[in-house]
Amino acid sequence: MNTSANDGETRRSHTPVGISEVLNNFFAPPQRQKKLRAYRLWQFWHDVVGPQIATHAHPLRIRDAVLEVRVDQPVWMQQLQLLKPQILKRLNDRLGEQLIDDLFFRRGKVPPPVTPPPPKPPLAHLTTAEREHVTDTVAALADDDLREELGKLLELQMRLTKSRD
Repeated sequence: MNTSANDGETRRSHTPVGISEVLNNFFAPPQRQKKLRAYRLWQFWHDVVGPQIATHAHPLRIRDAVLEVRVDQPVWMQQLQLLKPQILKRLNDRLGEQLIDDLFFRRGKVPPPVTPPPPKPPLAHLTTAEREHVTDTVAALADDDLREELGKLLELQMRLTKSRD
């Protein structure tokens, strides 16, 4: 706080603070940073446990270094109890530090595992004659921006059609 010597009033300093400083102060406490590092396991859960387990079990939350895992069937809960030491080790190995101390399995609905979409095939290239056809098709348009954008659209459509064939 700044105190004015002239009038005896107490005034607060209103110095602007950058967003990076605000975020650093928010995430600075070590416990919060540790928990944020632990939440990375959502990114590789499927890889660590494998597709069969990932179909039946999904991480739900982390509390005090205990990962709560939602499991869809009691049989899988029993199986995961037996696999708990291996899963814990693989998770912490992948995290690069001991961030998860225990797993707690809870019965409930499991969302389907997220699988990345297959890669899109590359688009076919247009010949010089095909590009000239597009240019000729849009040449009569008076608006330059419209002509350019419609030309791009027609080229893309031709490339998609050509790729499918």
